[in-house]
Amino acid sequence: MTELSSLVPTTEELVRVRAVATGNEVPDLIVRGGLVQSPGTEEWLERDVVISGRHIATLTPWGHMREARREINASGSYVVPGFIDAHLHIEYTNLTPGELARLSVSRGTTTVLVDPNGAANVWGADGMDFMLSTRTPLHIFQQVSPTTPGAPHLELGGAVIPEETVRARLWDDVTATLGETNPFDYSERSTGRFREALAARRRMTGHTAAQTHESLWGYLAAGISDDHNASTVDEVLERTRLGAMITIMASSLTDNTPQLFSDLDAIAPALRSLCFCADDKHALDLSTEGHIDHHIRQAIRFGVDPQLAYRMATTQPAQYYRIDQVLGILAPSRLADLQIIPDLAEVRPSHVIIAGEVQAEEGAPLFTNTDELPAWTLDTVHLPAELPADIFALTAPEGAEQVRVRAMEMYNGYFKREFEASLEVVDGQVSSDAEADVLKIAVIDRHHGTAETGIGFVRGFGLSRGAVAITMNCPNMNVAVVGADDTSMRLAVEELARMGGGFVTVADGEVVGRVPLPVGGMMSAAPWQQTAEALAAGHAATAALGCRIPSPYIILSFVGLYVVPDLGLTERGLIDAATQSFVDVLLPGPAGACGHTHPPRDEAHP
Repeated sequence: MTELSSLVPTTEELVRVRAVATGNEVPDLIVRGGLVQSPGTEEWLERDVVISGRHIATLTPWGHMREARREINASGSYVVPGFIDAHLHIEYTNLTPGELARLSVSRGTTTVLVDPNGAANVWGADGMDFMLSTRTPLHIFQQVSPTTPGAPHLELGGAVIPEETVRARLWDDVTATLGETNPFDYSERSTGRFREALAARRRMTGHTAAQTHESLWGYLAAGISDDHNASTVDEVLERTRLGAMITIMASSLTDNTPQLFSDLDAIAPALRSLCFCADDKHALDLSTEGHIDHHIRQAIRFGVDPQLAYRMATTQPAQYYRIDQVLGILAPSRLADLQIIPDLAEVRPSHVIIAGEVQAEEGAPLFTNTDELPAWTLDTVHLPAELPADIFALTAPEGAEQVRVRAMEMYNGYFKREFEASLEVVDGQVSSDAEADVLKIAVIDRHHGTAETGIGFVRGFGLSRGAVAITMNCPNMNVAVVGADDTSMRLAVEELARMGGGFVTVADGEVVGRVPLPVGGMMSAAPWQQTAEALAAGHAATAALGCRIPSPYIILSFVGLYVVPDLGLTERGLIDAATQSFVDVLLPGPAGACGHTHPPRDEAHP
């Protein structure tokens, strides 16, 4: 757990830092001959970085200090701070914190701001602490998950965290922000929480769900200070003109970097109000595409000046989230978190230094993951020994041969358009229509063993047969399953119970893809390479069934999310996101959107 005060020099360290800076003591390390990212100006400086213990003592002209205990030659390369991920749910990497460190530190990401809302729903406050803790060198700061369960009137949920615990955590030294909140919640309780965050001088992480005008204004008026949902230049400008920081998301759900950087003239006024986040990016994409290094490559590819692109990943988030007194810039007394980049456009560090120690070289970590796994993090999937025979049944009106249903169509990653569909009734039960890609989806309680189940319908997965199931429905981490038939859905859920959580794909009565995630039903403590390989195999197996979504498991996690328009789904039923109320699946009357602007029809399909 990274407490900010623990990274500040002790009095003894500060005495030595000053002695090294004045040349009265020998530096522990000098990074020589590189072009250093200026802490206060947008320049590349011909400087040596002089380090005392964990901290930077000073920046000197090349060769000014002749003696050092250790040296690293950075000639011909650039020296920049470690990258900062401004908003991440580690659970959705499907890795434990230590394994994420082994994957991401060597790619230059040394600090993550983490909202552990999945862990909060499974384990409560202890789970939040688990996600913030690692013996590896990765710095983890907290974005306090605001409400657990997220909406008690809409879900049974899992663990319950008292409001006083949330508010107290806002004052903790490990806390950077209040975590992302429900933009449609105007309750006195949430308003009081916003006020507490303001009093604690914490930023508030926003989830604006593509709102605009009055709806957006009302959300930002609570003090919400950033947004990782902005996916168009217009959305970015509207928010930055209201004082918000935009944390550009490149996740396994959607990558907003191409559309935001493809028109630099349009987005130019906001460039110094941008930083980067992965948000929800699984181990496979992190390993093949990259972490924050991916954002920088994209920005430079579209013409952003490299100096500014690197500042978006370092200085700008550090200053905005008020941690720049400790890290995010290369300056005296700051933590010696830095990396050597031979090619600015490639963004592949030759060395990554954290707190004055070399922790990675040439893309490989020099540390091991020795984090302990508490026994209570396992065996968290609690389903009945035998699922009810009618668990996926949706009964049609008596005598009906066909019914109209209110359904969800996926677009732009995890957004959902409401639409109407006509479905056949077989033996009195409403059936999926695989040919039209209108599949049944269910969310099942896996915390209390009740088998309470909500039913809906979704378009976008394209399964011709079989089913896909997960133990990571957002935000309550229940079971979510989508399928072409009830029998396949049942088999998938039964396999999840046998394996203790994770992802499953089934077809023709067999399990064809499985990703075991026994840690809370969300993560694996195995080496990250094994988890990435399992994800690749599971994705391929799902694609073979006709699925058009590149990352089907993580997209399935968000179909139920009820704070993203138009609809959501919990174990208690279908939800209208705008009104935060239940709506019927079966339609006696017309379906209606939630006042949300949708892309043209031809852009809706994944």
